Amino acid sequence: MKVKPLGDRILVKRLDAKEEVRGGIIIPDSAKEKPLEAEVMAVGDGKRNDKGELIPMTVKVGDTILLGKYAGTEVKLNDVEHIILREDEVLAVIEK
Repeated sequence: MKVKPLGDRILVKRLDAKEEVRGGIIIPDSAKEKPLEAEVMAVGDGKRNDKGELIPMTVKVGDTILLGKYAGTEVKLNDVEHIILREDEVLAVIEK
């Protein structure tokens, strides 16, 4: 299924958290926090200013971003969890 976000919205997929075991203690999945890193899967066209001019998106498909703990709306597409959020909810783009 192809999804194209509207306006200044972004479709992202959370990256798997790197599991670290310290001192032999294994933390159950229910107690783990969701990772704050995500990969951009699709972006909208951008936001329009007061004059009606299109302001292009800063992030692009394939970028790795940091997002807030409670940012966006969770959706399930093809049995995979995704998040749709506005570009202004993105905290940073991770450069590799």
